[in-house]
Amino acid sequence: MVVRVKTTVDIAEAMLREAKLIAAREGTTLKALVEEGLRRVIDERERQKTGFRLRDVRYGDSIGASGIDPNDWMSIKHLVRGAGG
Repeated sequence: MVVRVKTTVDIAEAMLREAKLIAAREGTTLKALVEEGLRRVIDERERQKTGFRLRDVRYGDSIGASGIDPNDWMSIKHLVRGAGG
């Protein structure tokens, strides 16, 4: 069960105006935007606390130097079986 509470937050007028425009454009509420922002900050702080970061294991374009397309199962299969490249 989620318990909801009301609170008052002072927000710069320009930021509030922009947030309301974003909410209207995206068909959501200011409350939802604030909760999303808080969730992101909380998650980020939790990751900083643990010191855990995923390594960036991206490796460039979708077609590597070997001419193998990692999104194409057949080209991968040929490479693994030694039949292509």
